[in-house]
Amino acid sequence: MIDDIVNVPPKKYILVHESRLLAFVTNCFEMAGLESPHARLISRLLVNNDLRGVRSHGTHIAHNYCMDFVNGNLNPRPNVRTLKESGASTVIDGDGTLGYLPMVRAAESAVVHASEHNVGLALVPHIGHYGSAGHYARICAEGGCIGFSAQSGRNESRGNPPICFAIPGGDEPDIVLDGGSDLFGPYQAPEYEDLFSRIPAVFFKNLGFITVASLLGGGLTGFSRPEGDAIQEQWPSARFGGMVLAINIEAAVAGEVFRAEVDRYTRDLRETCEPIPGTDRLLLPGHLEEERTALHRREGIRFGEQEQHAMNSLHEYFDVALPWN
Repeated sequence: MIDDIVNVPPKKYILVHESRLLAFVTNCFEMAGLESPHARLISRLLVNNDLRGVRSHGTHIAHNYCMDFVNGNLNPRPNVRTLKESGASTVIDGDGTLGYLPMVRAAESAVVHASEHNVGLALVPHIGHYGSAGHYARICAEGGCIGFSAQSGRNESRGNPPICFAIPGGDEPDIVLDGGSDLFGPYQAPEYEDLFSRIPAVFFKNLGFITVASLLGGGLTGFSRPEGDAIQEQWPSARFGGMVLAINIEAAVAGEVFRAEVDRYTRDLRETCEPIPGTDRLLLPGHLEEERTALHRREGIRFGEQEQHAMNSLHEYFDVALPWN
């Protein structure tokens, strides 16, 4: 049951080349009404997740996104603009579109603010789903910062808001803790019903984790202001907000000193800790994704049944040639 939920490699698959997949998904988004730069940006981030093996947020969700644009649930031609800029913070209006484009601009803005003010905060109300929080935290890490991002929806008190921390490494890969804040999400099945009675403290901490992610990733963006009602009425799927925080490492310690400590920590764990039972080595968050990216760029992306089905649906709707034919 768990294998159907978490991001395990597919047992049955075909190999798809990155460039062909990127061109296919971009073409579909363009036909759904997006301008080419917007379509390329979303497609690039979705393909990045396929490369990393993050199947839950890869190109298979492009079909749902495209249908949201086609059906008028999301704005395909948004006016993404800065609403407010003050000191180290920026508020960007998503104008009812999918979260990817506004949040990339937010992350880039947060990095600029961090270079000037040591920290940078960017908030985006009125957007649709923004995919993996890791997209935006990674932009911060690439900019020499520690990154944090979260997203949540309006009037959603029991969701599973995405959350990510990204910490730059040196010779070792970056540490990227990217996932849903509900750690027990995959375990909603009868065989796990006794978990609460066995470890109740963990459930309470889990609820706290979800609460913090929800309020930082949603409430802090101001999406509950009255104008949010009108935007969601016009664009029904734009019920989310998103935030990204960049922390300039140099504000606390020289970057090379911090990265050396990240590397030392990584090596120390790898050399002194036993692997989890059933595995042959210890990997920190983000390291497996880096390995899978290298593998998929070398051999092709392993496309399972869910990915093939989604691409076939797009092919049939838009009459675009499949990326593996």
